[in-house]
Amino acid sequence: MSASREPGQTLRSFLSRRVIGPLQAFVAIEASSGLVLLAATVAALVWANSPWGSQYTALWARHFSFEFARVALHMDYEHVVNDGLMAVFFFVVGLEIKRELVRGELASPRKAMLPVAAAFGGMFVPALIFVAWNFGGDGAHGWGIPMATDIAFALGALALLGRRAPFPLKVFMLALAIVDDLGAILVIALFYTDHIALAAVAWAVVLVAILITLLRLGVRSRPVYLVLGLLFWLAVYKSGIHATVAGVVLAALTPAGPRARSNPTTAAAATGADALPAEREAALDSLERMLHPWVSYLIVPVFALANAGLMLSTGLLRDASTSHVTLGIAMGLVVGKPAGVLVFSWLALRFGGARLPEGMTGQQLIGGGLLAGIGFTVSLFITGLAFGSVALTNDAKAGIFAASLVSGLLGTAWLLVTGGGAEASRPT
Repeated sequence: MSASREPGQTLRSFLSRRVIGPLQAFVAIEASSGLVLLAATVAALVWANSPWGSQYTALWARHFSFEFARVALHMDYEHVVNDGLMAVFFFVVGLEIKRELVRGELASPRKAMLPVAAAFGGMFVPALIFVAWNFGGDGAHGWGIPMATDIAFALGALALLGRRAPFPLKVFMLALAIVDDLGAILVIALFYTDHIALAAVAWAVVLVAILITLLRLGVRSRPVYLVLGLLFWLAVYKSGIHATVAGVVLAALTPAGPRARSNPTTAAAATGADALPAEREAALDSLERMLHPWVSYLIVPVFALANAGLMLSTGLLRDASTSHVTLGIAMGLVVGKPAGVLVFSWLALRFGGARLPEGMTGQQLIGGGLLAGIGFTVSLFITGLAFGSVALTNDAKAGIFAASLVSGLLGTAWLLVTGGGAEASRPT
């Protein structure tokens, strides 16, 4: 029956199943998870400022200990979340990055040029603004905080706008955020690592070599990779490199191509309609499909619950209003993000041969740039790495919260007023 299909129908079916379908599912999960993330953030703020605020602080300060043979782990619950659970978050981020590089918006240099340029501008300009506010000061190490865009909140805002935020705009924002996440990962690995334990690094390299060897031999046992992945995470954690980098490395090693059945077809037959049903889902797709809901609806909200509990007071608000850290973050996200996105997008469009996605307008690009100023999850994460001082951390959180709220309102208002200029139908 499948042999009678036209080649064009076969290709459309293949693209729908392998590219468009997973992309639509991903965008839907990110958009809806923004509401859960918002609820967790509000819960953390209410809890921290309630009569039970001391219990909130005490909960995340409790210690977790694990010892096996000569290996020992001692960390408080906050670090269990930030170093352990968030490694899974960055593993899924790594899978997203690899998917986009292999067959998504970043697979074609021409298609990738615009979101890559926008993301680079959206990282460079906010960091520059922060440095201008804090150069030589105690908070100078926090320059990476305003570089991040929270895709869950950004896509959540776009979802609320309905047809005023067409699907091409959501895909552009997703690609921008993925490049943004890649930049954040590099910043964390290169600039927020205090010391290196060479013995642990050596163990990590050995484990990567073992993983690559098993993959080349065709080993497909998930329990084997789970054990090796946990050992690799432990080696990276002990090395002094932030443990979440382990998740990105493991994602980069995950196979992105489909597995053929035990009786593979020839290359010529594999291009025909009869070969398509014989495909097995790629490990990258199956892991992302399995883990993405858990990360979006559980891990990231738990991270927000553990890290968003800012104890508000008139003194804190007064100090934050004059703090160079707060102002640097707020100006970086609210002004620097859209300025960087728009200026570098214009340069790519004018001189780099890039073009706007079909069905997306320049006005919608401006709205996307404004929404890119919603920096939350990764911004809070980098705050925890940049500052050991409670005062600087509180100033940074105040800046992140204020800027994310203002950016969300500005972007939403802009698209409400101008977003109906062009309506693009969803891919089918």
